[in-house]
Amino acid sequence: MPHKSDRIRFKEKLMEKVFLVCALVSILSVLLICIFLFANGVPAIKEIGVLSFLTGTKWRPGNDIYGIFPMILGSIYVTAGAIIIGVPIGLLTAIYLACFCPKKLYKVIKPGVELLAGIPSVVYGFFGLCVIVPIVRDYIGGDGMSILTASILLGIMILPTIINVAETSIRAVPDKYYHGALALGATHERSVFKTVVPAAKSGIVAGVVLGIGRAIGETMAVIMVAGNQTRMPKTLLKGIRTMTANIVMEMGYATDLHREALIATGVVLFVFILIINILFSILKRKENI
Repeated sequence: MPHKSDRIRFKEKLMEKVFLVCALVSILSVLLICIFLFANGVPAIKEIGVLSFLTGTKWRPGNDIYGIFPMILGSIYVTAGAIIIGVPIGLLTAIYLACFCPKKLYKVIKPGVELLAGIPSVVYGFFGLCVIVPIVRDYIGGDGMSILTASILLGIMILPTIINVAETSIRAVPDKYYHGALALGATHERSVFKTVVPAAKSGIVAGVVLGIGRAIGETMAVIMVAGNQTRMPKTLLKGIRTMTANIVMEMGYATDLHREALIATGVVLFVFILIINILFSILKRKENI
C-alpha cells in the first residue's frame, strides 16, 4: 500500500503538470493568433504599401484603394473620449465604494456595477441608439450618430472594469497606511487621497489599461452609434468608423486583397494593444525600482 504522503506528493506533481499544460496552451494560443495575423496581414501591407495603407485617407475596396488612417483616428478619438469620461467616474466610484460607502448602500451599488459588466454589447448598443443618440441630436447637434455618442457609450461600458480593479487594489493597501496617516493628524479624506490611493496606483493603472483595451476593441455597440462613415473626423458631432467596426462590417463579403487588407487592419489593432501593454509594463517596472 502506498503511503499517504506519497499519494499527496503524486497529486501535487500531477497538478503541477496540469497547470503547466494550461499555461502552455495559453501561450500557444497567443502565438497562433500572432502567426495567423502577421502571416496574412503583412503581405497585404507590403502589396498595398506601408505608407499608403497607414496614412491613406480613402477606403474604396472596389477600386483597390485601402487607406485606414481615418479608421485609426476614429479608434483613437473614440477611445480617448471613453477614457476622459470613464476613468474619472470609475476611479471616484471605486474610491467611494472602498473607503466611504455605507455597508447597506454598498450592497445595492456593488451588484449594480457587477451587472454592468455582464450586459451584452448589443444591449449597450440598443441603449445608445434609443437614448444617447436622440439626446445628443436634440440638445447638442448633428444627427446623433457621432464620435461623441460612441465615446459616451464606451465610457459607460468600461466603468465596471475600472471600478472593480481599482476597488480591489485600494482594498489591498495595508490598513497601517491609513491609520498611520490618521495618527499624523490627517483627516479621513486626506488619508484616503494622499496615502491609500497613491499606494494603490499600480492596480489603478492596470484597471485603466484594461478599460482602454475594452474600449479600443469594442465593436458591436460602436457600430450601432458611431455612424460608420469612412472619412476623416472633423468634429465630435460627425460620424466615424473604427478599425474593429470596419473589419466586422466588411469581412463577410471580402475576398482576395480586400480580405487581406481587413486582416492587416487587425494587425494594426494588435500592435496598438501591444504598445499599450508594453507602456504599462514599463510604468510598472519604474514603480518597482
